[in-house]
Amino acid sequence: MKFLTLAATALCAALATPALAHGPTRQKLVETVEIDKPVDKVWAVVGNFDALAKWHPLVASSPASKGNEVNKDDEKENSTRIVTLKAPGDPSFTEVLLKYDASGHSYKYAIPKVDPKILPVNDYTSTITVLDNGKGGSTVEWKGAFYRGYMLNDPPPELNDESSVAAVKGVYRAGLDNLKKIVEAAP
Repeated sequence: MKFLTLAATALCAALATPALAHGPTRQKLVETVEIDKPVDKVWAVVGNFDALAKWHPLVASSPASKGNEVNKDDEKENSTRIVTLKAPGDPSFTEVLLKYDASGHSYKYAIPKVDPKILPVNDYTSTITVLDNGKGGSTVEWKGAFYRGYMLNDPPPELNDESSVAAVKGVYRAGLDNLKKIVEAAP
């Protein structure tokens, strides 16, 4: 009987251990900026998938293969853009347009794979939306969901949840703050 109790205890402990060890959790981030211009003026700057380099200060170029085109059947591919950063060595990565809603002033995209030295994330998706703020201006919302740059347990500090969130927040803030400056300076 004692042996059965010990065996049952050992089995429970063995089964419980994997439950204690878990990988990364999906991080979510939302950043916004208020812009003192109507939605159409803001959307004219931010609304094209290939326009990222026109308003984001960290981006050197962002050509899109098919503009704002999203796959509507199995024979077509979604538009992809190659984002090249303003940094030594011209680091770049590819983003894929998942949804595009011109009338809703919104688009969603994903980064299928990125070098964690460029952006420490995995399974990244993001949506940019321009909303009427009810005061004659706009609210631009940039939200993302992603996993940290290191998908196993015990990540190095530069690839942990906090570093990944800080990196994405830095990208969003730089872009949103510069977008506000550009749009509000325009006639």
